[in-house]
Amino acid sequence: MTDFQTRRVVMVDTQVRPSDVTKFPIIDAMLTVPREVYVPRDKREAAYIGENVELRQGRVVMEPRSMARLLDALDMQPDELVLDVGCGLGYSSAIIARLADAVVAVEEDEVMAAEAQRTLSQEAVDNAAVILGPLAAGSVKHGPYDVITIQGGVEQVPAGLLDQLKDGGRIGAIFMEGQLGVARVGHKSDGRMSWRFAFNASAPVLAGFAAQRGFTL
Repeated sequence: MTDFQTRRVVMVDTQVRPSDVTKFPIIDAMLTVPREVYVPRDKREAAYIGENVELRQGRVVMEPRSMARLLDALDMQPDELVLDVGCGLGYSSAIIARLADAVVAVEEDEVMAAEAQRTLSQEAVDNAAVILGPLAAGSVKHGPYDVITIQGGVEQVPAGLLDQLKDGGRIGAIFMEGQLGVARVGHKSDGRMSWRFAFNASAPVLAGFAAQRGFTL
């Protein structure tokens, strides 16, 4: 095995499996998808550390443990359509593409969106498409979605994004309160959302997902 292949195995054995992630498709995807090609070239040596990897200021590839646990909680099925918000350079979309039927990946950074699409194409991930646009807007025309994932922190989730979730669908996000955060999974039923705690995690709050702060005297 190459060095990166070895690191993928170590990542799964020391970060993913010990977090009680047992679904075979997730384990297989994280053993197979080359995380190093979806991070900046100068960060490749750090691709498999147990921390968020910075893409640029305020944007990260979520640490393997948190990403795997969120995917585990969302329980994606092979016939489902997934919206991946804030795909960065495409790693999350490449993983999800192995779990679901198709992935619509939204990225607002023009350079990252172009590189993500290029890398996904080079890696023969043909069931994921990158859409350039504001993260908080999602992609209405390709929805509604069975599952929505948000690849970063949120303080609130815009109603317009929740509207793109099918009834009976799930959404996963890391809700930040200061420096601390919790991952929650939201379930939509009869047009209403109910959120459940999944695990503790942290990530930078994405543009468009900060809480509206009113003036106080």
